[in-house]
Amino acid sequence: MTTWLVTRHPGAVEWFAEQGFKVDRQIAHLDPAEIEPGDVVIGTLPVNLAAEVCARGGRFFNLSVDMPPQARGRELSADDLKRYGARIEEYQLQALPTRHPQ
Repeated sequence: MTTWLVTRHPGAVEWFAEQGFKVDRQIAHLDPAEIEPGDVVIGTLPVNLAAEVCARGGRFFNLSVDMPPQARGRELSADDLKRYGARIEEYQLQALPTRHPQ
């Protein structure tokens, strides 16, 4: 089992370290083909990639942050993440067959 941290943000890497998470691989971009059953993926991913992690037998944990609009689009520090309530939330996602949304 491998624990992956997917982020390109230094503040997020620092926040994870401060929380005591054990990470085996920290990467900026995830190739879901590398995920093995039982792997843990932590980060903020597009929903289709998170669903692929789950389909491959991995567990997906989102880095959720209650960020105000004025904080968007700028690099956040570990302190910013704490201030905005950063937390890890596990999600189980599944892609469904394509159908018209109506």
